[in-house]
Amino acid sequence: MIKSLDELPYEFESLKDKPKELFYKGNFSLLGKRRISIVGTRHPISYTKQLCFKLGNALKNRGVCVVSGGAMGVDALAHKSAFPNTIGVMANSLDIVYPKVNYSLLKSMEKESLMLSEYRQNTKATRYSFVLRNRIVVSLGEVLVVAQADLNSGSVRSIEIAQKLGKKIYVFPHRIGDSLGTDQLLKDGQATVIYDIDKFADLFGEVSQERDEILEFCKMHDDFDLIYDKFGDKIYEYELQGKIEIKNLKVIVL
Repeated sequence: MIKSLDELPYEFESLKDKPKELFYKGNFSLLGKRRISIVGTRHPISYTKQLCFKLGNALKNRGVCVVSGGAMGVDALAHKSAFPNTIGVMANSLDIVYPKVNYSLLKSMEKESLMLSEYRQNTKATRYSFVLRNRIVVSLGEVLVVAQADLNSGSVRSIEIAQKLGKKIYVFPHRIGDSLGTDQLLKDGQATVIYDIDKFADLFGEVSQERDEILEFCKMHDDFDLIYDKFGDKIYEYELQGKIEIKNLKVIVL
């Protein structure tokens, strides 16, 4: 079901041409997470694809939401790698699924992620609406990551918006000639290179630790026989890994 936001995100206050209204499908609570915007070419090279997947996963594992524009190429890679922790901003109304090449991804995002649009039903995407969409994508992120871009690409518009909003811009370290748009940013001193993806992601969150049933049980019960009856030889593996210590038939969590 398509719904309208009761209140626009506070980040839009810096926009001169902020949306009059915003429609959404999916998990509205994602707007409450820390968010990073990722944009780039519709035709990324293999190197860029690998880095996009690694970056999206790293951010997702730290509870950070990835915002992008739902297009093919870098946008789709950003959404897939961070799924379901991702927000897609559409250049058309949410009753239309576009581009068709991303149909499965976008339909999944409607259910488990979040889809946003400033357009009422039956509004198709136009060249101008793609440009307008970029201001929302950039506004929603704390910083902007430009994965790969040509000199005259749509990403250049996103870069201009980020600069006007005073948002820091990050890029990947490409070979000379593979990403002329980001090369120019670096030449002009307007971007920072991401040399270590995990360290970059650490700036925005910590890796969430999954609940360990064995350790949780050991914290509640230190009797070795009781623990062994429940988990068997697995308890010795934990001792070898240095997670616990077995002493005098007692289990101590280290």
